[in-house]
Amino acid sequence: MTQTTPLWEVFIRPRNGLSHKHVGSIHAADEVLALQAARDVYTRRGEGNSIWVVRSADIFASDPDQAGENFEPTADKVYRHPTFYDIPDDVGHM
Repeated sequence: MTQTTPLWEVFIRPRNGLSHKHVGSIHAADEVLALQAARDVYTRRGEGNSIWVVRSADIFASDPDQAGENFEPTADKVYRHPTFYDIPDDVGHM
């Protein structure tokens, strides 16, 4: 029986106030090794200040064929979008 090393998805936040972005995938035996490998591979030049690793098998995604069903109902709820608010320039990234 062949045992495979789990695949992990890596997310990096470049600086405070910004969102984590998916930067790639790595194979590692556990979360500690995954964090170390992600740091070594994806932040060698100081690109981030926060790393998330998520086991690929634990990610569940919506079906693109159901996009209308999942996302169209929000189109008539414009009050949920922050377009009605003025955000001062000194707030920065939100």
